[in-house]
Amino acid sequence: MKILIIEDDLGILSLLKENFLEENFIVDTAQDGEDGEYLAATNSYDMIILDWMLPKKSGIQVLYSLRKKYIITPIIMLTAKSEVNDRVLGLKKGADDYVVKPFSFVELQARVEALYRRVISDGRNEIIIKDIKIDTELKVVMKNSKILKLTAKEYELLMFLVKRKNSYVSKFMIDEQLWTNEEFKQSNVIQVIIYHLRQKLGRDFIKSFKGLGYKIEI
Repeated sequence: MKILIIEDDLGILSLLKENFLEENFIVDTAQDGEDGEYLAATNSYDMIILDWMLPKKSGIQVLYSLRKKYIITPIIMLTAKSEVNDRVLGLKKGADDYVVKPFSFVELQARVEALYRRVISDGRNEIIIKDIKIDTELKVVMKNSKILKLTAKEYELLMFLVKRKNSYVSKFMIDEQLWTNEEFKQSNVIQVIIYHLRQKLGRDFIKSFKGLGYKIEI
């Protein structure tokens, strides 16, 4: 999962980045509202973690601006504001969730993952595509009620394609969104993983289009 953290407190920002990287997230960061809004508007993210109090442009202003630009990336607000009116304002402006400071990283990660599951599965814990069923909470993939043994990378790539179902997904998009490791980018690892997924899910489950990439069609 690729996330953007917009936070001006360097201590909190460094801690969050380090912890999310340890959990195999891809992380971009910004320390003020203007830089954060620029990154959010010019890149594709699965999640944005946005602090309320920011220099140059406040978190609520960034939130409002992004939603006006029809950027629908899920956003979790980090805020020291605990009053109900402030939380309601954030939700009305387009926030999907909020976490009040101080908070634990474990809770924040759980909220990120829960929100991501809701987004990719339309609020359900299960995704059903043809004869494949995916339990997004347990991270279990089944075909005709039989559990398939997928590696972490296979599951990650499958979910990336599922989220973008009926759309072309290029190798460049996969490189940028899933893996920053140069070893992956300079090898045929994506083709190998696609091959193994097809062996397990079915030959036609993931389709290839020359010059365009891959697609799961529904």
